[in-house]
Amino acid sequence: MSHKRNVYLQMKSLDEARRIVLDTFGGRPLDTEVVSTPDAVGRILAEPVAARLSSPHFHAAAMDGIAVSAQTTFGAHPSRPRQLLIGRDAFYVNTGRVLPPDTDAVIMIEHLQVRDDQHVQIEAPAFPWQHVRKMGEDIVATEMLFARQHQVTPYCVGALLAAGLFEVKVLKKPCAIIIPTGSELIDWQKQPALELAPGRMIESNAFVLGKLTEDAGGCFARRDLLVDNIDTIAEAVQAAVDSGAQMVMIVGGSSAGSEDFARAVIARIGEVLVHGVTIMPGKPTLVGRVDGTPVFGMPGYPVSTIIAFEQLVRPLIAHLLGQPLPRRPVADVQPTRKIASKLGLEEFVRVKIGQVGDRLVATALPRGAGQITSITEADGIIRIPSHLEGIPEGEAVRAELLRPMHAIGNTLVVVGSHDNTLDILGDELRAQSAHLTLSSSHVGSMGGLMAVKRGACHLAGTHLLDEESGTYNISYIRKLLPGMAVKLVHLAMRDQGLIVPAGNPKGIRGIEDLERADVRMINRQGGSGTRILLDYRLRQLGITPDRIVGYTHEEFTHMSVAAAVLSGAADVGLGISAAARALRLDFVPVVTEQYDLLIPQVFFETAAVQELLRVIGSDAFKQRVRGLGGYHTERTGEVLL
Repeated sequence: MSHKRNVYLQMKSLDEARRIVLDTFGGRPLDTEVVSTPDAVGRILAEPVAARLSSPHFHAAAMDGIAVSAQTTFGAHPSRPRQLLIGRDAFYVNTGRVLPPDTDAVIMIEHLQVRDDQHVQIEAPAFPWQHVRKMGEDIVATEMLFARQHQVTPYCVGALLAAGLFEVKVLKKPCAIIIPTGSELIDWQKQPALELAPGRMIESNAFVLGKLTEDAGGCFARRDLLVDNIDTIAEAVQAAVDSGAQMVMIVGGSSAGSEDFARAVIARIGEVLVHGVTIMPGKPTLVGRVDGTPVFGMPGYPVSTIIAFEQLVRPLIAHLLGQPLPRRPVADVQPTRKIASKLGLEEFVRVKIGQVGDRLVATALPRGAGQITSITEADGIIRIPSHLEGIPEGEAVRAELLRPMHAIGNTLVVVGSHDNTLDILGDELRAQSAHLTLSSSHVGSMGGLMAVKRGACHLAGTHLLDEESGTYNISYIRKLLPGMAVKLVHLAMRDQGLIVPAGNPKGIRGIEDLERADVRMINRQGGSGTRILLDYRLRQLGITPDRIVGYTHEEFTHMSVAAAVLSGAADVGLGISAAARALRLDFVPVVTEQYDLLIPQVFFETAAVQELLRVIGSDAFKQRVRGLGGYHTERTGEVLL
């Protein structure tokens, strides 16, 4: 087996890569099929559709009342009421019924005076075609209802059926065959996946791509997961092309590794058109042609493969179906801190967005292409052009919205220290106030206070220890936010300590063990309350950071610290008891600390924040917090400042 690595030669810009895809494959016609009208919703008409019947195909009463010849009612007036004989001058009708012969108007039942079983009296004349649906009022037989390439909606079904069209000819859905590859992957449908050996991962990208294909108007078939073998993959791709698929996606193996075979496969049985696109995530994307069929080499990282699909595959599907590419709504947002970027690459930065006062603020999510949550949690995407090195803090920039504006407007933005109770608070807020959501970004306690100062959030999570007084948060607020009107609400007391592997194999008993040569730690980022607590304890013990292995290795959440310990990347990390418990790790208590929410006064009295405070004080929230372990809720909801 060759272990030669791929090299990105002559990478294409996104615009150039998309042009190559559409110019090369956009002219391939789709086959057609006939489907029943109700089943045609979402499908694209292959030919113009003309009505077979008029609707209505008779003159119909539009109101309950009597049908009359308008001419016989002329001259009726309150001072000269006119009597009509039922069965001769007037005929009772119900809405939707056929008008009797020689009638051309309906008088509403409310406007009649019934004299007896045979006579009614009117005090105003009717005019021709009053309250009548004339034949062909809606649809006239033979007229065109919809042009070709019209997308059928549920509304269209009513018009088609009313016009006597019970089946229609539509374009067949572009079908993609998706071939997942990777010796490190496992198929969760065929083998147990809950206990993964190191180095093994669950294959998910093929399912994501399949559902994206369906969302774009296509269909898909997923082939069995293949190991990294060039002959096996080439055989599967050729079979997929021979089956008549409109496109093939090889998932994984498009990068520059020695076992990334997508490029070699396409080059062996076809032609490579694009190898590498100047976007991030998504740079390793491949585009090739095998016997006239487009074959895409999709990156293995989930965010990369999603971006590659949205920018290259979705436009092709839309083009084949004769549909415009859907446009996401956009809005101008202000980043809460500088967003750096690489020159030469167009970057798709996933952000959380919230309306804080009269501004839309955006906080960048983790940038890693392998972090699927960076897109599942995103409210929008900021595209940084390849000629820029980033976006300064506070500079207005356009963002594509992944959620509607009304949802973003009903989002409470919390920035600051990470805590597991925020996840529960967000869930309880949705359960108790379905119109509101909570969006949290983890930048540490100090970062949260600075976000409040800049007006970049509605509230901040904080647990900053004052080393002199032993109290939490208030001294920092007074020092860093002088003169600013704020409220401080207690969320919970929580146990902080050392997270160690199950069984505590190295016998770690306290902070003093961190300076042992055989102990590797994982730290929290500078400015976090946990980091401040650690540094305070180290000074008390006379331990300098340079004596601690791993002191400079940082994570941004308690769960990330716990995950590092679980994976064996570290022997110990300072974090909360709930994080250790969640991953079945051991916990050595160090301190019970105070975690609070800082809220600017300007937002404190708003309906959304008051609803949040009501949820915080609810028994349901407190009970769930206590269930995490290591939390105490005796003072939860108390206003401290």
